[in-house]
Amino acid sequence: MTVGSFRKSTLLVAVAAAGLTAAASGSAQQVADTAFDTSVARPAFRTGAGPRLLVDEAHHNFHTVGGRYQTFAAVARADGYRVDANRAAFTAESLAGVGILVIANAGTDSLSSWDLPTRSAFTAAEIDAVEQWVRGGGALLVIADHMPAAGSMAALAERFGVMFTNGYTAQPRPAGYPGDLFVRGSGTLLEHPITRGRETKERVDSIVTFTGQGFQVVGAQVATLLRFGDSAYTKLPPRAGIGFDSTTPEVYSGRWAHAATIKVGRGRVAMFGEAAMFSAQRAGPAGQPMGMNHPHARANKQLLLNTFHWLSGLLD
Repeated sequence: MTVGSFRKSTLLVAVAAAGLTAAASGSAQQVADTAFDTSVARPAFRTGAGPRLLVDEAHHNFHTVGGRYQTFAAVARADGYRVDANRAAFTAESLAGVGILVIANAGTDSLSSWDLPTRSAFTAAEIDAVEQWVRGGGALLVIADHMPAAGSMAALAERFGVMFTNGYTAQPRPAGYPGDLFVRGSGTLLEHPITRGRETKERVDSIVTFTGQGFQVVGAQVATLLRFGDSAYTKLPPRAGIGFDSTTPEVYSGRWAHAATIKVGRGRVAMFGEAAMFSAQRAGPAGQPMGMNHPHARANKQLLLNTFHWLSGLLD
Protein backbone atom coordinates (compact mmCIF):
# COMPACT_ATOMS: atom_id res chain seq x y z
CA MET A 1 0.00 0.00 0.00
CA THR A 2 1.33 3.43 -0.88
CA VAL A 3 1.62 6.27 1.59
CA GLY A 4 -1.04 8.20 -0.31
CA SER A 5 -3.60 5.39 -0.25
CA PHE A 6 -2.89 4.82 3.41
CA ARG A 7 -3.65 8.46 4.23
CA LYS A 8 -6.98 8.28 2.42
CA SER A 9 -8.03 4.97 3.95
CA THR A 10 -10.25 4.98 7.03
CA LEU A 11 -10.57 1.22 7.18
CA LEU A 12 -7.09 0.27 8.36
CA VAL A 13 -7.22 2.40 11.47
CA ALA A 14 -10.94 2.41 12.18
CA VAL A 15 -11.45 -1.35 12.17
CA ALA A 16 -8.56 -2.02 14.52
CA ALA A 17 -9.45 0.93 16.74
CA ALA A 18 -13.05 -0.23 17.01
CA GLY A 19 -12.18 -2.60 19.83
CA LEU A 20 -11.82 -0.08 22.65
CA THR A 21 -14.36 2.29 21.09
CA ALA A 22 -17.13 -0.23 20.58
CA ALA A 23 -16.51 -1.95 23.87
CA ALA A 24 -16.88 1.34 25.70
CA SER A 25 -20.24 1.90 24.06
CA GLY A 26 -21.44 -1.61 24.82
CA SER A 27 -21.85 -2.58 21.15
CA ALA A 28 -19.07 -5.15 21.08
CA GLN A 29 -17.36 -7.55 23.42
CA GLN A 30 -13.77 -7.84 24.58
CA VAL A 31 -13.25 -10.63 27.09
CA ALA A 32 -10.15 -12.36 28.43
CA ASP A 33 -9.13 -15.53 26.60
CA THR A 34 -8.95 -17.95 29.54
CA ALA A 35 -7.55 -20.69 27.28
CA PHE A 36 -4.36 -18.71 26.62
CA ASP A 37 -1.19 -20.36 27.94
CA THR A 38 0.11 -18.05 30.67
CA SER A 39 2.88 -20.38 31.88
CA VAL A 40 6.50 -19.20 32.01
CA ALA A 41 9.34 -21.53 31.02
CA ARG A 42 11.97 -19.93 33.26
CA PRO A 43 10.31 -17.80 35.95
CA ALA A 44 12.32 -14.90 37.32
CA PHE A 45 11.20 -15.65 40.88
CA ARG A 46 9.75 -18.51 42.89
CA THR A 47 5.96 -18.48 43.03
CA GLY A 48 4.83 -15.54 45.16
CA ALA A 49 8.41 -14.55 46.03
CA GLY A 50 8.88 -11.75 43.50
CA PRO A 51 8.26 -8.01 43.82
CA ARG A 52 4.75 -6.72 44.41
CA LEU A 53 3.16 -5.71 41.10
CA LEU A 54 0.24 -3.33 41.54
CA VAL A 55 -2.24 -2.86 38.67
CA ASP A 56 -4.14 0.41 38.92
CA GLU A 57 -7.95 0.20 39.00
CA ALA A 58 -8.64 3.49 40.78
CA HIS A 59 -8.74 5.80 37.76
CA HIS A 60 -11.49 4.50 35.46
CA ASN A 61 -9.09 2.01 33.87
CA PHE A 62 -10.23 0.06 30.82
CA HIS A 63 -7.81 -2.80 31.58
CA THR A 64 -8.05 -4.42 35.03
CA VAL A 65 -6.78 -7.55 36.78
CA GLY A 66 -10.18 -9.22 36.77
CA GLY A 67 -11.11 -8.01 33.29
CA ARG A 68 -9.19 -7.43 30.07
CA TYR A 69 -5.80 -7.77 31.83
CA GLN A 70 -6.65 -11.08 33.47
CA THR A 71 -4.07 -12.88 31.33
CA PHE A 72 -1.54 -10.06 31.86
CA ALA A 73 -1.85 -10.67 35.60
CA ALA A 74 -1.64 -14.44 35.16
CA VAL A 75 1.62 -14.16 33.21
CA ALA A 76 3.07 -11.91 35.91
CA ARG A 77 2.06 -14.38 38.65
CA ALA A 78 3.57 -17.27 36.69
CA ASP A 79 6.83 -15.29 36.63
CA GLY A 80 6.74 -15.08 40.43
CA TYR A 81 5.34 -11.55 40.91
CA ARG A 82 2.79 -10.85 43.64
CA VAL A 83 -0.05 -9.20 41.74
CA ASP A 84 -2.63 -6.95 43.41
CA ALA A 85 -5.17 -4.38 42.23
CA ASN A 86 -4.87 -0.75 43.30
CA ARG A 87 -8.10 1.00 44.27
CA ALA A 88 -6.63 4.02 46.06
CA ALA A 89 -5.34 7.42 45.01
CA PHE A 90 -1.60 7.56 44.42
CA THR A 91 0.19 8.75 47.55
CA ALA A 92 3.49 7.96 49.22
CA GLU A 93 1.57 5.68 51.56
CA SER A 94 -0.36 3.77 48.89
CA LEU A 95 2.83 3.20 46.86
CA ALA A 96 4.96 2.06 49.78
CA GLY A 97 6.20 -1.50 49.29
CA VAL A 98 5.22 -1.62 45.60
CA GLY A 99 7.86 -3.02 43.22
CA ILE A 100 6.12 -2.27 39.90
CA LEU A 101 3.13 0.02 39.39
CA VAL A 102 1.13 -0.67 36.22
CA ILE A 103 -1.25 1.97 34.86
CA ALA A 104 -3.13 0.87 31.73
CA ASN A 105 -5.65 3.04 29.87
CA ALA A 106 -6.71 5.20 32.79
CA GLY A 107 -9.65 7.55 32.36
CA THR A 108 -11.37 5.65 29.54
CA ASP A 109 -14.24 3.59 30.95
CA SER A 110 -16.78 6.42 30.86
CA LEU A 111 -18.23 7.75 27.60
CA SER A 112 -17.94 11.30 28.95
CA SER A 113 -14.15 10.92 28.81
CA TRP A 114 -14.27 10.66 25.01
CA ASP A 115 -15.09 14.35 24.48
CA LEU A 116 -12.40 16.98 24.01
CA PRO A 117 -10.70 18.48 25.87
CA THR A 118 -9.63 15.24 27.54
CA ARG A 119 -9.23 15.61 31.29
CA SER A 120 -6.26 14.16 33.14
CA ALA A 121 -7.03 10.89 34.89
CA PHE A 122 -4.77 11.95 37.77
CA THR A 123 -4.57 14.92 40.08
CA ALA A 124 -1.40 17.00 40.20
CA ALA A 125 -0.73 15.63 43.68
CA GLU A 126 -0.95 12.05 42.39
CA ILE A 127 1.49 12.76 39.56
CA ASP A 128 3.89 14.33 42.08
CA ALA A 129 3.57 11.25 44.30
CA VAL A 130 4.27 8.85 41.42
CA GLU A 131 7.29 10.85 40.23
CA GLN A 132 8.80 10.96 43.71
CA TRP A 133 8.16 7.25 44.19
CA VAL A 134 9.95 6.46 40.90
CA ARG A 135 12.89 8.72 41.73
CA GLY A 136 13.22 6.89 45.02
CA GLY A 137 13.52 3.51 43.30
CA GLY A 138 10.04 2.58 42.09
CA ALA A 139 9.34 0.97 38.70
CA LEU A 140 6.46 2.31 36.60
CA LEU A 141 4.79 0.69 33.58
CA VAL A 142 2.56 3.16 31.71
CA ILE A 143 0.36 1.77 28.92
CA ALA A 144 -1.68 4.40 27.08
CA ASP A 145 -3.73 3.43 24.06
CA HIS A 146 -5.17 5.66 21.37
CA MET A 147 -7.56 8.55 22.10
CA PRO A 148 -8.77 9.20 24.78
CA ALA A 149 -6.29 7.20 26.89
CA ALA A 150 -3.33 9.11 25.49
CA GLY A 151 -4.97 12.39 26.45
CA SER A 152 -6.04 11.34 29.92
CA MET A 153 -2.53 10.06 30.73
CA ALA A 154 -0.52 12.77 28.95
CA ALA A 155 0.29 14.86 32.03
CA LEU A 156 1.85 11.83 33.74
CA ALA A 157 3.91 10.92 30.66
CA GLU A 158 5.16 14.48 30.21
CA ARG A 159 6.67 14.37 33.69
CA PHE A 160 9.08 11.72 32.36
CA GLY A 161 10.02 13.35 29.04
CA VAL A 162 7.37 11.81 26.75
CA MET A 163 4.67 13.67 24.79
CA PHE A 164 1.64 11.44 24.19
CA THR A 165 -0.53 12.02 21.10
CA ASN A 166 -4.29 12.01 21.67
CA GLY A 167 -5.21 10.36 18.38
CA TYR A 168 -4.94 7.10 16.42
CA THR A 169 -1.58 6.16 14.88
CA ALA A 170 -1.10 3.43 12.28
CA GLN A 171 1.09 2.47 9.37
CA PRO A 172 0.63 0.23 6.31
CA ARG A 173 0.17 -3.37 7.44
CA PRO A 174 1.17 -6.66 5.81
CA ALA A 175 -1.71 -8.70 4.39
CA GLY A 176 -3.46 -10.72 7.08
CA TYR A 177 -2.10 -8.73 10.00
CA PRO A 178 -4.67 -7.34 12.46
CA GLY A 179 -2.43 -4.53 13.66
CA ASP A 180 0.90 -2.77 13.28
CA LEU A 181 4.01 -4.89 12.79
CA PHE A 182 7.37 -3.93 14.29
CA VAL A 183 10.45 -5.91 13.19
CA ARG A 184 14.20 -5.58 13.51
CA GLY A 185 14.82 -5.67 9.77
CA SER A 186 12.76 -2.55 9.15
CA GLY A 187 14.27 -0.57 12.01
CA THR A 188 10.91 -0.37 13.79
CA LEU A 189 12.00 -2.78 16.56
CA LEU A 190 15.27 -1.60 18.07
CA GLU A 191 18.08 -3.19 20.02
CA HIS A 192 17.30 -2.76 23.73
CA PRO A 193 17.64 -4.93 26.85
CA ILE A 194 13.88 -5.54 26.65
CA THR A 195 14.06 -6.82 23.06
CA ARG A 196 17.25 -8.76 23.84
CA GLY A 197 16.08 -10.60 27.00
CA ARG A 198 18.19 -12.57 29.46
CA GLU A 199 19.28 -15.19 26.92
CA THR A 200 18.98 -16.04 23.23
CA LYS A 201 15.63 -17.80 23.71
CA GLU A 202 14.14 -14.57 25.06
CA ARG A 203 15.22 -12.41 22.12
CA VAL A 204 12.28 -10.66 20.44
CA ASP A 205 12.45 -9.93 16.71
CA SER A 206 8.84 -8.98 15.86
CA ILE A 207 5.87 -7.50 17.71
CA VAL A 208 2.28 -6.80 16.70
CA THR A 209 0.19 -4.05 18.31
CA PHE A 210 -3.49 -3.36 17.78
CA THR A 211 -3.84 0.37 17.00
CA GLY A 212 -2.61 2.80 19.60
CA GLN A 213 -0.68 6.05 19.56
CA GLY A 214 2.73 7.17 18.47
CA PHE A 215 4.43 9.55 20.89
CA GLN A 216 7.30 11.99 20.79
CA VAL A 217 10.38 11.74 22.96
CA VAL A 218 11.63 15.01 24.42
CA GLY A 219 13.61 13.80 27.44
CA ALA A 220 17.34 13.15 27.10
CA GLN A 221 17.24 9.88 29.04
CA VAL A 222 14.49 8.19 26.98
CA ALA A 223 15.47 5.03 25.05
CA THR A 224 13.11 3.88 22.28
CA LEU A 225 12.47 0.16 21.64
CA LEU A 226 9.51 0.30 19.21
CA ARG A 227 8.93 3.05 16.67
CA PHE A 228 6.67 3.57 13.69
CA GLY A 229 8.00 3.45 10.15
CA ASP A 230 8.34 6.28 7.68
CA SER A 231 4.73 5.96 6.44
CA ALA A 232 2.92 6.39 9.77
CA TYR A 233 0.22 9.00 10.30
CA THR A 234 -1.94 9.92 13.28
CA LYS A 235 -5.63 10.71 12.85
CA LEU A 236 -6.88 13.45 15.21
CA PRO A 237 -10.71 13.35 15.24
CA PRO A 238 -12.64 15.89 17.37
CA ARG A 239 -14.11 13.06 19.43
CA ALA A 240 -13.13 9.45 20.07
CA GLY A 241 -15.10 6.70 18.42
CA ILE A 242 -16.69 8.69 15.57
CA GLY A 243 -14.66 7.23 12.71
CA PHE A 244 -12.62 9.06 10.10
CA ASP A 245 -13.12 10.61 6.68
CA SER A 246 -11.22 12.86 4.28
CA THR A 247 -11.79 15.89 6.53
CA THR A 248 -10.32 14.32 9.68
CA PRO A 249 -7.16 16.19 10.71
CA GLU A 250 -3.98 14.15 10.66
CA VAL A 251 -0.30 14.58 11.43
CA TYR A 252 2.69 12.79 9.95
CA SER A 253 4.12 10.44 12.59
CA GLY A 254 7.00 8.70 10.85
CA ARG A 255 9.63 7.39 13.29
CA TRP A 256 7.60 8.35 16.32
CA ALA A 257 8.06 6.09 19.33
CA HIS A 258 5.57 3.38 20.26
CA ALA A 259 7.48 2.04 23.27
CA ALA A 260 10.31 3.54 25.31
CA THR A 261 12.08 3.37 28.66
CA ILE A 262 13.46 6.00 30.99
CA LYS A 263 15.76 5.82 33.99
CA VAL A 264 14.74 8.42 36.57
CA GLY A 265 16.79 8.85 39.72
CA ARG A 266 16.99 5.37 41.26
CA GLY A 267 13.86 4.21 39.45
CA ARG A 268 12.70 3.06 36.03
CA VAL A 269 9.79 3.81 33.70
CA ALA A 270 8.57 1.86 30.66
CA MET A 271 5.93 3.38 28.37
CA PHE A 272 3.89 1.64 25.67
CA GLY A 273 1.45 3.27 23.26
CA GLU A 274 -0.98 0.33 22.99
CA ALA A 275 -2.65 -1.91 25.57
CA ALA A 276 -4.17 -4.92 23.78
CA MET A 277 -0.69 -6.14 22.81
CA PHE A 278 -0.22 -7.34 26.42
CA SER A 279 -3.69 -8.85 26.76
CA ALA A 280 -5.12 -12.08 25.37
CA GLN A 281 -8.72 -11.38 24.44
CA ARG A 282 -11.57 -12.59 22.28
CA ALA A 283 -13.10 -9.61 20.52
CA GLY A 284 -16.33 -9.01 18.64
CA PRO A 285 -19.23 -11.36 17.88
CA ALA A 286 -16.90 -13.93 16.26
CA GLY A 287 -14.50 -13.97 19.21
CA GLN A 288 -11.45 -13.07 17.15
CA PRO A 289 -8.11 -13.37 18.99
CA MET A 290 -6.60 -10.01 19.94
CA GLY A 291 -3.36 -9.62 21.81
CA MET A 292 -0.80 -12.22 22.87
CA ASN A 293 -3.14 -15.00 21.67
CA HIS A 294 -3.08 -13.88 18.03
CA PRO A 295 -0.98 -16.16 15.76
CA HIS A 296 1.04 -13.18 14.49
CA ALA A 297 1.73 -11.89 18.01
CA ARG A 298 3.43 -14.92 19.53
CA ALA A 299 6.43 -12.87 20.71
CA ASN A 300 4.29 -10.34 22.61
CA LYS A 301 4.22 -12.52 25.74
CA GLN A 302 8.02 -12.64 25.84
CA LEU A 303 8.19 -8.86 25.39
CA LEU A 304 5.90 -8.48 28.39
CA LEU A 305 8.11 -10.74 30.50
CA ASN A 306 11.24 -8.91 29.36
CA THR A 307 9.59 -5.62 30.33
CA PHE A 308 8.87 -6.94 33.82
CA HIS A 309 12.49 -8.07 34.09
CA TRP A 310 13.90 -4.70 32.99
CA LEU A 311 11.67 -2.87 35.44
CA SER A 312 12.83 -5.24 38.21
CA GLY A 313 16.50 -4.58 37.40
CA LEU A 314 17.14 -8.09 36.00
CA LEU A 315 18.02 -6.62 32.59
CA ASP A 316 20.22 -3.64 31.85
